[in-house]
Amino acid sequence: MRPRTPLTIAIAIIATVVAIHAQITSNPLPAAVEKKGLAVEIRDLTRLPDTRSMLAAGQDVNPAGWARVQFVRDLPDGRRFVNDSRGFLYLLDKDNKPAVYANVAKEFPFAIYNRLESGFIGFDFHPEFAKNGLLYTVHGERAMGNPAKLNFIPPGYTENDVTYHNVITEWHAKNPAANTFEGTRRELLRVAHVVMNLTHPFGFVGFNPTAKPGSPDYGLLYTSGSDTGFSNGGGPNANNPSQTQRLDSVITAILRIDPRSPSVSKGTKGLGDYTIPPGNKFAADNDPKTLGEIYAYGFRNAHRLSWDLTDGTMYASDIGMNQIEEVNIVRNGENYGWMKREGYWENGMIRPGGALDQLFTLPAEILDGRKKDEFTYPVAIYDHDEGQAVSGGFAYHGRIAALRDKFIFGDVQRGRVFASDLAELKKADDGVPQTVAPVQEIQLYVRDASGNRTDVSLPEMITKVMGTKLPRADLHISQSRDGELFVTSRQDGWIRMLVP
Repeated sequence: MRPRTPLTIAIAIIATVVAIHAQITSNPLPAAVEKKGLAVEIRDLTRLPDTRSMLAAGQDVNPAGWARVQFVRDLPDGRRFVNDSRGFLYLLDKDNKPAVYANVAKEFPFAIYNRLESGFIGFDFHPEFAKNGLLYTVHGERAMGNPAKLNFIPPGYTENDVTYHNVITEWHAKNPAANTFEGTRRELLRVAHVVMNLTHPFGFVGFNPTAKPGSPDYGLLYTSGSDTGFSNGGGPNANNPSQTQRLDSVITAILRIDPRSPSVSKGTKGLGDYTIPPGNKFAADNDPKTLGEIYAYGFRNAHRLSWDLTDGTMYASDIGMNQIEEVNIVRNGENYGWMKREGYWENGMIRPGGALDQLFTLPAEILDGRKKDEFTYPVAIYDHDEGQAVSGGFAYHGRIAALRDKFIFGDVQRGRVFASDLAELKKADDGVPQTVAPVQEIQLYVRDASGNRTDVSLPEMITKVMGTKLPRADLHISQSRDGELFVTSRQDGWIRMLVP
């Protein structure tokens, strides 16, 4: 073999350094997400009442939207519930007609509604709701004039810096079988924002639906993982990577808690009035500097969590910054990278003089898995040529043959619906950052009274209903008790279903 000259070596070193430090400013994934023949019928189910007039000018988002549908939840007893983030929890009757189950807004006079994720954001019922009458909500409040005591303020800040509160509440229904709520409430946790806008609040509270009585996960409540606006929340405290890779903070963390008060459970108290599950990795690490309620961390805005009903795999949809949207498989104790990583790139913010809209290529030996770092990488991604904010998603095993054994998700802003094969997602969960599952777009269609098919997009359906083209579809996906999928819009207030 011919010996390498010093010049050859120098050129090779320079090439390696350039490759390692290559900055990507746009289009990190040149290949487009395409439609490849996967088509599914979408059908109107019901529309929530118009709540546009309930807020004064300037207190709502713009455009306001007919009703701001967030989650659809089914109870084992067959009842179906849905929330409007303007403050109502509805019960749908057997004909899917909505009636107010609880007026949540009435109980929270400091609630804020003028951000995309704001107001009464999320809810879920305890798996033993029929016996114990417990349900859980999360909402956002303004700090100004708010007398409530915070359980957590980000490290280095004081009450003078606080702008908003994230609040998780337990509600106790006197009669769980009643069709309107009557009962009491107890606050579990109140976490501070210190940025200008209520950006990336806690948006999810929920239980693992695959956990059975007696299993370690049964009755444990999960929250979304959020950087609480330390990326793009505005004001002097935003753009702060020092807040995002800490284990003494709830920032970027998915929390898993036992919602019982320590006075009831006799267990270890968390930051708020709840118990820390001993099975959480950071509860069992014997390190007093780590928060035991942390289940996983390193998320920018993992606003939706779900579990595969067949094998219990946990998924998180994490909204990216300027470049990459992620689907992640979540495990206890693992670090998902934000703000050091976005997709399988290094984020520029962690470099001297760097910025959040920059990506840098990882060293080849990390990218291809030969050398491990401390991060867990996504199993599916798309870039901002294709969308702006990944929606929640679900592993599908229902009646629609074309979707079976796929993970169905979408883009909140553009209203596109996507699919990735579950087998490919699990194959991508191999510790090799560059291994990701392919993503394809689902073609939606409707049928007229004669059965004739017309291809549509969700934005087209919203435009037809609202009579004007809107800048956002505000798509979200929910799952029925038997595994079928709802597609909702916070713009037109409709709940639709994907059907065989």
